Amino acid sequence: MNKFVLIVCLAALSASAENWPQWRGPFFNGSTTEKNIPETWSKTENVLWATPLPGASHATPAVWGDSVFVTSPDPEKNLLAFCVDRHTGKIRWQKQVSIGDRVIGRNNMATPSPVTDGKMVWFLFGTGDLAAFDFSGKQIWARNLAKEYGRFSLMWLYGSSPMLYKDWLYVEVLQRDPVPEGYAHVTDGKPNRESFLLCLEPKTGKTIWKHVRPTDALGESQEAYSTPIPTEQVKGHPEIVILGGDYVTGHDAKTGEELWRAGGINNVTQKSASRVVPSPLMAEGLVFVSGPKRNPFLAYRDGGKGDITTNGLVWTYAEFPTDCVTPLYYQKNLYILDGDKQMMSCLEPKTGKILWKTNLGLREVFRASPTGADGKLYCFSERSTAVVMSAADGKILSTIKMNEGQTHATIAVADGCLFIRTAQNLYCIGKK
Repeated sequence: MNKFVLIVCLAALSASAENWPQWRGPFFNGSTTEKNIPETWSKTENVLWATPLPGASHATPAVWGDSVFVTSPDPEKNLLAFCVDRHTGKIRWQKQVSIGDRVIGRNNMATPSPVTDGKMVWFLFGTGDLAAFDFSGKQIWARNLAKEYGRFSLMWLYGSSPMLYKDWLYVEVLQRDPVPEGYAHVTDGKPNRESFLLCLEPKTGKTIWKHVRPTDALGESQEAYSTPIPTEQVKGHPEIVILGGDYVTGHDAKTGEELWRAGGINNVTQKSASRVVPSPLMAEGLVFVSGPKRNPFLAYRDGGKGDITTNGLVWTYAEFPTDCVTPLYYQKNLYILDGDKQMMSCLEPKTGKILWKTNLGLREVFRASPTGADGKLYCFSERSTAVVMSAADGKILSTIKMNEGQTHATIAVADGCLFIRTAQNLYCIGKK
């Protein structure tokens, strides 16, 4: 093989590797087409590298080419952005984006996941600081959304991730209004808050539009930790779907205009204390949503107009719904992980028919969302235990106790490797 042919072949192999650019991966549904992924590992087996980080973060890594992006607080409560070499684990650069990390419950200010397009990377923190960098670490622009619109009014701190779709960057803020007296972390002299979907120009940070998203939800039920998800299921009408405040709504991706709305996701007795954590999921012409506090899992028909609460509802699933875990669409099946009862359900998306159910075999809570890759499901518990399952039948293939502190970060997959953010380290797991 001559040198020119070798270069062309290597370039083709590189181009075929799939990236993990943001929170729910390349297809916004938690899946990837990557193959040859390990189904088991240990502290030494199949560990290509492990990079210590200065603090805990629940953000999912973003991966593009030979760059991995993660966030972390440090002991001085600075909030940092990192670029890590995909091949060696060496930290290429780190930048201080914000100050003032704080911990409330299981959350801190470094929960939103970074997002990248292969040229730039965007980091958002719970302080409201949003910053863009190029791959060399040069800051392109920065904004503080909390200074502009008020500190984020959520009991357990802000947890939504920015979302990049085509040419625009979207940020969702679904929050409580007015600010309760007990929210000391929100106090800034501004008693009132709007919930909104913000659309930005990625290269400059300039606001394209801001859509105020109304709700009649009460108290904590106004709050959401979900991330906006795009859909093109309706031909010629790309939408941004957001979930929280007792509703799921579809918005015109170009203008932010609300196209449709569905309620019925919050039917618990204490309607005023029911925040939403999972993000919505779109597949096969349907919108899938997880209600709060173990409400039934719902499937709505996409493409409606106005109120579709009744006429858009297709099916419900109440046996093992999820309170905190975003569902997965993979290999034409729907996977719902009940993180409190450790049950994985595989459903037929269009009908809700149960194909199989499997207990994960642990008495550990799951807050990270499942990842689908190479015919397998990768789950990660709050105690940093990985469970790998067959996507076809739910058989448990391996259970790996990493024992690295509390984590909610979802496993990312790119270029034949798993990228796992524990409370202490960033791991690259691959076949040696």
